[in-house]
Amino acid sequence: MSMIWFITGTSRGLGRHFTEAALERGDRVAATARDTSTLDDLAAKYGDALLPIALDVTDRDAVTAAVAAAHERFGRLDVVVNNAGYGLFGAVEEISEEQLRDQLETNLFGAFFVTRAVLPILRAQGAGHLIQISTIGGIGAFPNLGGYHASKWALEGLTESLAQEVAGFGIKVTLVEPGGFATDWGGSSAVRADPDPAYQPLRDAMAARSGGAQYGNPAAAGKALLQIVDAENPPLRVLFGSQPTQLVQHIYAQRLATWADWEHVAHAAQG
Repeated sequence: MSMIWFITGTSRGLGRHFTEAALERGDRVAATARDTSTLDDLAAKYGDALLPIALDVTDRDAVTAAVAAAHERFGRLDVVVNNAGYGLFGAVEEISEEQLRDQLETNLFGAFFVTRAVLPILRAQGAGHLIQISTIGGIGAFPNLGGYHASKWALEGLTESLAQEVAGFGIKVTLVEPGGFATDWGGSSAVRADPDPAYQPLRDAMAARSGGAQYGNPAAAGKALLQIVDAENPPLRVLFGSQPTQLVQHIYAQRLATWADWEHVAHAAQG
């Protein structure tokens, strides 16, 4: 039996490739985008298997209506992918309050609105798989991305609690944590704070370090996601790309070492 998907942020990038991978194997997809004309070629190719829905995920009422429309059209929802989001670049001192709030509205509250809207349907079905697209930046943090990390670290905590809350209803939850992929995430879809010259040396050093970075193929990520949704016991967290598999070992080794070095203070604080 083919699966029914609800995917946000499908106009380009990973969301587009997730949509294509699902359609290509015969699944049906409710695909949301701010501009559904970006999905015209897929609609022409896959016909009724695709339901394009215009949606800004920061509009809670519109999210509720979009989920209801998808459920009415297909009769159920098997896989829900919270993919909509963007990058915010700037040192913490550089980003504005408005930029940070907007980042949280899309990356965190957008996913929250979709999650809240689909859970009654998934609970009634006694089944379903919620996929939250996080990032290696939801595990570790890097300079010039503090606002973006804030949104993804919050999503990770929200989702880890959620997974424990809904397991008894037969609902599976997975955080996908990609590294760098050849998408427009850092291009025109990103927001950049007004730069302060004081932080330019840091930006230059970061650019020099990332010059030889290897970016993943987003089409391959689409196929990899199929393995996750087809798994009988999918993971709570899964890394996408070879880059994060290397980074995460360093991040956690460093944290464990620091906690061990300061364990005496932890015990002293207990009294």
